[in-house]
Amino acid sequence: MIDALFLTFIFLVAGVVSVPIATRLGLGSVLGYLLAGVLISPLLSLLQVDITALQHFAELGVVLMLFLVGLELKPQALWAMRARLVGLGGGQVALTALVVTAVCLGFGESWNTGLAIGLILALSSTAIVIQTLSEKGLLKSDGGQSSFAVLLAQDIIVIPMLAFMPLLASPDLSNIVTEVADTAGSHDSTLLHGLSGWQTTAVTLGAIALVIVGGHYLASPIFRYISIANLREMFTATALLFVVSVTVLMSLVGLSPALGTFLAGVVLASSPYRHELESDIAPFKGLLLGLFFMTVGAGIDFQLLFEKFWLIIALSLGLMIVKAIVLLVLGRLFNIRGSNKWLFGLSLAQAGEFGFVLIAFSESNSVLSQATADILLLIVAISMLLTPLLFILYDKKIAPRYVNDSTGQHSSEFPNDKKIIIAGSGRMGSVVDRMLRLANYDATVIDFSVKRLRALERFGVQNYFGDATRPDILHAAGIEEADILIIAIDDPEQVTKLVKHVVEHYPKLHVIARAHDNNHVYDLWSYGCRDIIRETWDSSLRMGRSTFEALGIPTEQAQQMVDTFNHYDKDSMVAVADAHQTGVPSHENQAYIARIKEHLKERDPEVRATMNALRHGKDSQT
Repeated sequence: MIDALFLTFIFLVAGVVSVPIATRLGLGSVLGYLLAGVLISPLLSLLQVDITALQHFAELGVVLMLFLVGLELKPQALWAMRARLVGLGGGQVALTALVVTAVCLGFGESWNTGLAIGLILALSSTAIVIQTLSEKGLLKSDGGQSSFAVLLAQDIIVIPMLAFMPLLASPDLSNIVTEVADTAGSHDSTLLHGLSGWQTTAVTLGAIALVIVGGHYLASPIFRYISIANLREMFTATALLFVVSVTVLMSLVGLSPALGTFLAGVVLASSPYRHELESDIAPFKGLLLGLFFMTVGAGIDFQLLFEKFWLIIALSLGLMIVKAIVLLVLGRLFNIRGSNKWLFGLSLAQAGEFGFVLIAFSESNSVLSQATADILLLIVAISMLLTPLLFILYDKKIAPRYVNDSTGQHSSEFPNDKKIIIAGSGRMGSVVDRMLRLANYDATVIDFSVKRLRALERFGVQNYFGDATRPDILHAAGIEEADILIIAIDDPEQVTKLVKHVVEHYPKLHVIARAHDNNHVYDLWSYGCRDIIRETWDSSLRMGRSTFEALGIPTEQAQQMVDTFNHYDKDSMVAVADAHQTGVPSHENQAYIARIKEHLKERDPEVRATMNALRHGKDSQT
């Protein structure tokens, strides 16, 4: 227990100290974690910590990250990426593998060893690339989306790679181990051991079908049941249980857990619990990814690195140059232009974390010698360590050159469509949402009521489960990119809390808030909200107009009378707003009462005359 706590303490201190410094220096959090791992490496060696075993556990962070990425992609969006998945992803792996194989042949390696090395080094780091692109807000750009397509294709291609690697072993070796070594996504034994070809296929397809069907039909009822307890920690535990279950299932059938959880995320992308899942899992993803990056830095074999320093550095840089050239060529063929082309080429130039898995697997299957495997491990680690520097190069030197270029990243980063978030889907929120959708505006609707969500689902209305007053839920819903926030929550205190938060932290966001009564209007006004709708005001005006019509006043004149009163009331509200005291009822606020009396005395005669003229059908100006 003490050893585990002490080890936890070491990693936490290393991350807490290094990452803020690296971020402040513009190096990014990933490089901060990697450097933290390098710094604590001697201490971990002294304590005889098994870095490899720790890294396998930390790779759960990669799995969680792919799950969260899947939550952002609906199946239609994934289908729309099919050309890039096959063309960019498949092309990148094939071309890189061929070039690296040719280089290995030039160094005197056999063709099977060269091909194995080419396949291993063709993969890129999902963890580093997606984390960095997300931090810099570049994941939605054309270059970011192209990079994501390649990474997803690589995760898919890893599966046939694992099956193909043993075939590259030396033909004179009779004892070939076919099980995958302990990895982030596999164990020493799987359910496929001893099965025939058709049985293996059936089990594999059955596991994928279970993830899809379970995610589509079972996840929502389970989360609905858990949410009844109204305990956030139970929802978090259930979310983690879901992800870990998919990970274990994928491992048992020899598939990539990252690919399986990504698929589960895509299935749940339309779930009403999507934002709640994202906000609850995100902290665990961040911590485990940080641990993973630190284990990469700590796992560098410095003795071998110093012995063959220039050779390993040259091979690492050579690999990154080769991959960058291949990616730039593919980017040009697939019409990726401007700064996006360079973002695409530089972001994927490193080797990936799954390279560690394939290297160990190839060594155990007599494809690679131990000496070659050790050098490859260093090349993978060094290239990952250098990747944040490429992003700094992009930020400082390349991106500024394309600021005014219509083919640069900005053309795809900022769509013209307004992003709208509606907090609350009750009496007001549901009407506003329906009105917007009929006008072809898509809004993200968040509500904490399970009963309301179930009722709206029956009518085909898409909503998301979550407490909109929580900052992490707002972040998951995309508050940073939102243009308009409509607050239609029933509880006035919750409305006030949300207004205070968003006005303070997102001053450029247009906030439209629902007010319970006049006192609530003044409270929201004092906190900076300037677009306030009293929940019964418009219906009261409609009722007043109907009353005028029932009294025999023509419809047009009745509407003019209502408009006159509406303008008068708005002017009155603004005129006395500065006399309001938050938390003090209007009837107990003497300054407010005095200001109201003064305003009524000044304006009432004028409005009375206007209303009377309209009542008798005379022209008048308000």
